[in-house]
Amino acid sequence: MHGEDKPSRKKKFFPISTELRQYLKTHGRESVLPVSYSDLLEIKYAVPLLDKAGKDTLWEKALYEKNHWHYLKEGLINLYAILKTEGDYTFTKHLDVARIDYCTFGNSHPFRIRIVNRYNDNYDHYYIKKEDASRVYGLELEHILSPNRMTFLTHNNTLVEEHIPGIPGDVFVKDYFDRPETNKIRIAKEFVKFNERCFLRLLGDMRSYNFVVEITPDIEDYQYRIRAIDFDQQSYEGRKNLYLPQFFKENYPFVELTLKYLNKDSIEQYRAEERTLIAYRIAASRYRIMDLLKIMSKDSISTDEKRKQLKHELAEHFQTTTFNRCKTMGELVKTTLRVALKPHLFRIQRNLGKITD
Repeated sequence: MHGEDKPSRKKKFFPISTELRQYLKTHGRESVLPVSYSDLLEIKYAVPLLDKAGKDTLWEKALYEKNHWHYLKEGLINLYAILKTEGDYTFTKHLDVARIDYCTFGNSHPFRIRIVNRYNDNYDHYYIKKEDASRVYGLELEHILSPNRMTFLTHNNTLVEEHIPGIPGDVFVKDYFDRPETNKIRIAKEFVKFNERCFLRLLGDMRSYNFVVEITPDIEDYQYRIRAIDFDQQSYEGRKNLYLPQFFKENYPFVELTLKYLNKDSIEQYRAEERTLIAYRIAASRYRIMDLLKIMSKDSISTDEKRKQLKHELAEHFQTTTFNRCKTMGELVKTTLRVALKPHLFRIQRNLGKITD
C-alpha cells in the first residue's frame, strides 16, 4: 500500500472540443436542455443535509427565490423526461421536484435532483454538473468498455447524468462485510476485475466512496458488481498507481479480502477474464471506440508534466518503449488498451476467422 499516492486537490475543467461535440451529437448525447448548470447556481440560501444518524452528508439543500423556483421546477421535470423518455412529456403531469441538493465537497460541485411521483411517492435522482471533457470521455469509455450502460446528456456547458444505484463502497465495507450471507470470495473476485477495468482505461481516484456495489440474488447465493460513479479523474493524473484502486488506503479492506481468499493463480485468471471481456466489447463497438480514441488522442485533458510522468511509468510497467511516442493522455489510453489486450484481441480475430471459413 502506498499512502503517499493522492489525486490532485484541484483539477481544472477542460472544454468540449468541436470534434468531441460532433461525436456526442452523432451518438445521441447532445440535446437542448431546459435548465443549465448556471441556472441552478442562483441559490438564495442552503441548509446542510444530515443522514439518519444526524451526521453531515456534505450535501446541502438548495433553496431559491419563488419565481426562479417555479422556472427551475418546470425545467427540471422536463429534463427528467428528456433523460428517461427522450422528451415524451406525457407522464410529467404527476411528477414533482422534491428537492435540489448541492455538494460543495470535491471538484465538480454537482447538483442532485430528486424527482418524485405524486401518485405513489416513488422517487428517483439525477445529477447536473458543469461540462468537462475528461469527465465526458470517462463516461463514454465506461459505456463502451465496461458491463454498464451509461445515460448522460450534454449542452451549453452543462452535463446531466443518470443516477447509478448501489451501496457506496465505504458503506458496503462498514455494513455488509461481516454479514454471514456475504460471499467474500465473490467480492474479492469482483474487486480484482474492477481494479483491472479501471487501470486499462486509466480511470483514476477510485476510492471506496467513488464507487458503488450492486448486489444481485443468485441461485442459493449473491453476485456482486462494483461500479464507478465518479469520472472526474479520467486519465488526468501522472502517477500510475492512482489508476489502480488497490493502492488507495480507503480500499484496503477490499485488498485484504482479496489476499485472504484468492491465490495468485486465481487473481491472474480473473484479470485475464476481464481483459477478454473488454476485448470482446472493443470488437463489438469497434468503430465507436476508434472514433472516440481518435478524438481523445488530439485533445488536451491534463498537464504536460502529468502526461510525461504517466508515459514513463506505463512504459516501465509494461516493459515497452511504445509509450514514448504518446503526446496526449488520449494516446496513452489507446496504447494501454492496445498493449494489454493484444493477445486477447488476436484470439478473438482468429476465432472469428475460423467461423467465417
